[in-house]
Amino acid sequence: MTRDLYARHRAVLPDWLALYYEDPLEITHGEGRHVWDAAGNKYLDFFGGILTTMTAHALPEVTKAVAEQAGRIVHSSTLYLNRPMVELAERVAQLSGIPDARVFFTTSGTEANDTALLLATAHRRSNAILGMRNSYHGRSFSAVGITGNRGWSPTSLSPLQTLYVHGGVRTRGPYAHLDDRDFIDACVADLLDLLGHTRAPAALIAEPVQGVGGFTSPPDGLYAAFREVLHERGILWISDEVQTGWGRTGEHFWGWQAHGRSGPPDIVTFAKGIGNGMSIGGVVARAEIMNCLDANSISTFGGTQVTMAAGLANLSYLLEHDLQGNARRVGGLLIERLRAVAAQVPHVREVRGRGLMIGVELTRPGTDEAAPEAASTVLEEARAGGLLVGKGGGHSTSVLRIAPPMSLTVAEAEEGAAILERALRSI
Repeated sequence: MTRDLYARHRAVLPDWLALYYEDPLEITHGEGRHVWDAAGNKYLDFFGGILTTMTAHALPEVTKAVAEQAGRIVHSSTLYLNRPMVELAERVAQLSGIPDARVFFTTSGTEANDTALLLATAHRRSNAILGMRNSYHGRSFSAVGITGNRGWSPTSLSPLQTLYVHGGVRTRGPYAHLDDRDFIDACVADLLDLLGHTRAPAALIAEPVQGVGGFTSPPDGLYAAFREVLHERGILWISDEVQTGWGRTGEHFWGWQAHGRSGPPDIVTFAKGIGNGMSIGGVVARAEIMNCLDANSISTFGGTQVTMAAGLANLSYLLEHDLQGNARRVGGLLIERLRAVAAQVPHVREVRGRGLMIGVELTRPGTDEAAPEAASTVLEEARAGGLLVGKGGGHSTSVLRIAPPMSLTVAEAEEGAAILERALRSI
């Protein structure tokens, strides 16, 4: 049955639509932190639909909210007042840390970043954007144009002029040998030098932890130091929280808060986990920025009632059950467990991350050369052992991405670590 579905997939969908595994997997249902495939095999899910199943699979509170809302009305568009949309916007605005915040809902993180770019360029009357090397911001034309990761950038054409600065990757590049303070100083000097050679850009867009790039991040405080430079010149700071938001990093509710010394970002984008699988994205910005557009606009599907009901129920569950605290506690244990394993596996260059956002970088032993074939081997072996993980990375995909639902238990973390240990030792 799966082979037949794969053949049908290949016949009608694009060749560039990536699939995991030599024998692709059809997931039919899930519960808690587990999913099942079409053959009845059970897996511990350490990737959560690319960091999207934030609380749990088939969370009763969310499924009930969706069913009840669907029984009333599913959709009406933003041309009409929408109570669930207003209620979720109020909660997101209050949680954002941005003063006088306005919220606009979209259907994805890509669309959220598109909207942020539209707002920033319109507000600043500039089409130049500062991006980070090794970054990823989505699949659309404008989002691809600011993505600093060759593996996810199929064209050099763009409506924007993009200028890339250093800092997103701590352990590679020309500043990797420096200590944290000197690393930040060098990156700020690079930014200042770049700004001296161009007209002032509209904004810097940055992921606090680079997701597709392999869960890399700078030292805490880098973007605060950048913000001081940007603020002097009126340049906006967009924090792409599509993967880091809602407490996944454990230490903070938003990834930008590790860089909050100079105040919050001007714009925050979000998506993925807030819907727990339902299609929700969005933008939060100061009213001055959000209201700068001088033409009419609506969203047909952004903020639709059924997804807003899911978001409200999911966010309430996350806050009431302190899943941020759970991500900090269980994630900390999982990181230490994986570091102990890594010390005995020559292919592991680094285990990094925070909370339940963990990267295991694989290289050829004794070198810094990426080992994508090793990552593929581990992915397959982990599946055979009953564990699903993701992949990512910069120049070549050789980082295992671990991001289970934030309700992960200690026992499940130990189980997943044991399976991953066996998979790593199989390289």
